[in-house]
Amino acid sequence: MSKRVIKKIAVLGSGVMGSRIACHFAGVGVQVLLLDIVPKDVATDAKPAERNKIVNDALTAAIKSNPSPVYHKDVIKKITTGNFEDNMKDIAGCDWVIEVVVERLDIKQKVFEQVEKYRKPGTLITSNTSGIPIHMMAEGRSDDFKKHFCGTHFFNPPRYLRLLEIIPTPYTDPGIVDFLMNYGDLYLGKTTVLCKDTPAFIANRIGVFGMMAIMNVKEKLKLTIDEIDALTGPVIGRPKSATFRTGDVVGLDTLVKVAKGVAGNCPDDEAKDQFAIPAWLDKMIANNWLGDKTGQGFFKKTKGAGGEKEILTLNLDTMEYGPRVKPKFATLETAKPIDDLYTRLKMLVAGTDKAGEFYRLFHYGLFSYISHRIPEISDELYRVDDAMMAGFGWEIGAFESWDVLGVVKTTEAMKAAGYKVAGWVDEMIAAGNKSFYKVEGGKKFCYDPASKSYKPLPGGDAFIVMSNFTDKQIWKNGSCRLYDLGNDVLGLQWFTKMGSIGGDVLSGIQTAIDKAEKGYKGLVIGNEGANFSAGANVGMIFMLAIDQEYDELDMAIRLFQNTMMRARYSSVPVVVAPHGLALGGACELSLHADKCCPAAETYTGLVEL
Repeated sequence: MSKRVIKKIAVLGSGVMGSRIACHFAGVGVQVLLLDIVPKDVATDAKPAERNKIVNDALTAAIKSNPSPVYHKDVIKKITTGNFEDNMKDIAGCDWVIEVVVERLDIKQKVFEQVEKYRKPGTLITSNTSGIPIHMMAEGRSDDFKKHFCGTHFFNPPRYLRLLEIIPTPYTDPGIVDFLMNYGDLYLGKTTVLCKDTPAFIANRIGVFGMMAIMNVKEKLKLTIDEIDALTGPVIGRPKSATFRTGDVVGLDTLVKVAKGVAGNCPDDEAKDQFAIPAWLDKMIANNWLGDKTGQGFFKKTKGAGGEKEILTLNLDTMEYGPRVKPKFATLETAKPIDDLYTRLKMLVAGTDKAGEFYRLFHYGLFSYISHRIPEISDELYRVDDAMMAGFGWEIGAFESWDVLGVVKTTEAMKAAGYKVAGWVDEMIAAGNKSFYKVEGGKKFCYDPASKSYKPLPGGDAFIVMSNFTDKQIWKNGSCRLYDLGNDVLGLQWFTKMGSIGGDVLSGIQTAIDKAEKGYKGLVIGNEGANFSAGANVGMIFMLAIDQEYDELDMAIRLFQNTMMRARYSSVPVVVAPHGLALGGACELSLHADKCCPAAETYTGLVEL
């Protein structure tokens, strides 16, 4: 294990990404030197406030931005600002230098030339580029520079999007790669994904393909923007921004740049035609309709006759904006009430209307594409899933989705529809392996095409994933599952909407404590939903109040309080691991537990206070 310690870093470039990367490092307790260029026409003997105006303004804007890039405003005390001309020499006192300047190779190379002059030997140097080949930036640099140089691609906003792509060059010391993978995970709270130095790396390569493929399916099925976003949002485990809203947030110019970059730099990509820019998208770029940054893109915010805010949608046939129209698909309406994503996904793909046809075409294209990217962009297929979940907010990875729909069944349907899969998928199936992932003995394994065998996912010994213990389930009810985690410890998790705490959950907690006290040494309570718990099942409480069932209401309240006291005075340790929302009853449970291990992004409290 490396003994390298990061006490101070330098961030070169204070734009949207640079300033927020600086804030993220400061938030984990690291001293930061944030540098940028000197404003034009400012004299060399001008006051520091004048020469540092660009970097200071950028940092101020970042701190004021919403969502906040820091956990607490006091962390900015760990950030020192300066400029490239006066303060580049100060990087000599830094353990890691991160370049985040404009996406131009010539400018980056000039910055690295200056870095070479002042860095101390052994200092880490990385670039946050989103697409420039990493090896090209290292050309002409010293052997020590090349040995310690790597790509570290953060996603915006760095505090909230967990993906950190690590992209080494042929010269990068393997020990440096191992250190960055571990440091990003352990200290920065990132899902670190090892990538090959290929165009757009992993997440943007697959993510932009997915968006462009959806646009092509849209044309084929004559779907509208509103229909596509209704089909590609939370209902399939994707963010609320879905497809076109995501385009507006990212910026259509950025989307087009990445798409053209892949098409131009990947001549052997069998699906490069999918990256062709539609005529209507070219027209939007020409009109400067780039999304949020220019005030309009696929959507446009306006004010109605009464002054109320209204969001209009672009009609790509007429190139005019009009009121949003709520789509209606039988398949969508049938699937929406189903809470379990796996079950919902199967139902959507099996749909017999236009929505079902869309889901089949989209998934067949996506599955074909990801199969052909192994081993081009990654030797391990789980890295593709990790990148998409951590960088694009997918609840379920692409290969995992293929598993859910059935690898053998779906592959046959793909071929019948004219979609090809990579040869290694056929070999996997022919060998009797019918899934990309499998769980055995509390560990998750992933198929490895190179060795044609299953290998355990890394990190399995460092933390516990409840869903990997489904074969160790010892009790369940309508909402809860109780597992034997080994070492005489039980694990309880529940599956309710937003983790709400109702009768089943309270019963589950009581039962879990009873069983732990009788034959085990401890209990861990946690879950893998988007939120630990938004609190009590208010709907149930409301209905009891409306029906004037005061005895039932009193009983429910007493059951809750008794359960909290059961956790508080249990004869075995009760550990709670909250994340996301942990409100009301979830907050009380966390307070009464013997130990609370919250995730950094935990929002807890009693809403009535």
